[in-house]
Amino acid sequence: MRDPYQVLGVARTASDADIKKAYRKLAKENHPDRNADNAKKLELFKEANSAYELLSDPEKKPRFDRGEIGPDGNPTSPFGGGYGGGGRPGGDPFTRSTRSQSSAGFDFAGGADDLFSELFGGRSPFGAGQGPGQGPGQGPGGGGGFRTQPKGADVAYRLTVSFEDAANLVPQRVTLRGGKTVELKLPAGFEPGRQLRMTGKGEPGPGGTGDALVTLDVGRHKVFSRDGDDIRLELPVTLDEAVNGAKLKMPTVSGAVTLTLPPGTSSGKVFRLKGRGFSRGDGSRGDQLVTVLIDIPADDAALKAFISGWRDVRDVRRELGL
Repeated sequence: MRDPYQVLGVARTASDADIKKAYRKLAKENHPDRNADNAKKLELFKEANSAYELLSDPEKKPRFDRGEIGPDGNPTSPFGGGYGGGGRPGGDPFTRSTRSQSSAGFDFAGGADDLFSELFGGRSPFGAGQGPGQGPGQGPGGGGGFRTQPKGADVAYRLTVSFEDAANLVPQRVTLRGGKTVELKLPAGFEPGRQLRMTGKGEPGPGGTGDALVTLDVGRHKVFSRDGDDIRLELPVTLDEAVNGAKLKMPTVSGAVTLTLPPGTSSGKVFRLKGRGFSRGDGSRGDQLVTVLIDIPADDAALKAFISGWRDVRDVRRELGL
């Protein structure tokens, strides 16, 4: 067995808090729930637990530091003080100590139940009633390997969010299989196709309830379109409004506002309304881009009579090189 300090990646002078922090990191990374088919990760998890069991024990740690016992908890020689370290001949790293046990065979120091619950949600990584290296009905060191009780199945859902709700991050109501309705908060900066995980909202199982996986779509809108984090709107205006200027009521995803159209506005001019677009991941919002389109009637006798005696003598296509 490797030196427990090397296993946890801490110095021999490390404090109890540093040892605990290092163990938590390794345990989370290599936990069997996340690495059921990865033998190397499972071995690292087993090794980290063994190292922490020794270094968190107020009796074993000083004896190991003095060289009286080895990493397996066994005496370094027949004269090292007997088997007070709690190990069995053969060096089983998961031998139970005489201190209080918790969490399916793990022996933690100082707040054991809280630590195990925080790391793994209160579930034994080896299944109910099993210790490390145990199968069902086996004692410590019985050889069953890592066996986790399976969680219930995850359930997939697809939710189409309205354009306005998506832009304003309005919480959605999701009806789960079985009829229960829950509230889903939309994350800032989400794009169509984003999948959200609702922990514990799936199917029940012996190792815990599975999750609900909700894939988000954004519905189309009859007047708005999305351009990245911005929203685009084409705003029709009449010829007299464009020539003389006007105050126009126009829609946004957050409600109607008034746009001041200056006199002599050309068709195609774009106005920018700050902060009226989609929410970004950093909490800010995009803008609404409003493109003015002058709508001229197809056959208006009065307009034709009005314009018949007037010509615009500007060379408006000069930039085209024609």
